[in-house]
Amino acid sequence: MSELLFEQRKRNWCGLPWSFTVYSFDAERIFIKTGAFNIKEDEVRLYRVLDLSYKASFLQRIFKMGTITVDSSDKTLKCFEIKNIKNAKETKEQLSQLVEEERQRKRITGREYMADHDHDGYDDDYDDYDHHH
Repeated sequence: MSELLFEQRKRNWCGLPWSFTVYSFDAERIFIKTGAFNIKEDEVRLYRVLDLSYKASFLQRIFKMGTITVDSSDKTLKCFEIKNIKNAKETKEQLSQLVEEERQRKRITGREYMADHDHDGYDDDYDDYDHHH
């Protein structure tokens, strides 16, 4: 396992890290660890991340927090949120950069990771004109 580049507890509504959920990532994977007595840890490889988005509610902005939504081609964690973290916008940008670096390192093209994300079932070569004529 490589060195963690980010690690933070999910925070409550007023920004305090009183939670049993810990988010972290290294140069290759995102980890979500939940639980106090029974611990569950999920991971998603960065090259499987398809899209990242950032949002912050009014209350989150007051407490300098936000949420990152991750859409991936992972079989178990297709879409998930990294909720209520400090510096969420900067963390999203860091994660986005790492995703691109990992795709380049593994030489994964857009076609390969999009084809692997089979949620909609459409072929990338779909041509509207050919379909109707």
